[in-house]
Amino acid sequence: MATTSVRIDQALFDKATIIAKALNRTAPKQIEHWAKIGEMMEDNPDLSYEFVKQAIIAKAEKEAGKLEVYTFD
Repeated sequence: MATTSVRIDQALFDKATIIAKALNRTAPKQIEHWAKIGEMMEDNPDLSYEFVKQAIIAKAEKEAGKLEVYTFD
């Protein structure tokens, strides 16, 4: 994946550092996470944050091969 450098407010970076440490991420990964959620929320303003969060988790589970086939009876 290509990367680029950007300038952000120091207070935002400091907050990301604190949250990232609690969630076992790096500060840049925390900011990427916030950006991903923000993009999804702007693209889908009718969806709740919880729904968006669960969609991100489901995608990660799929990519990790952790989904099970559900059979309707």
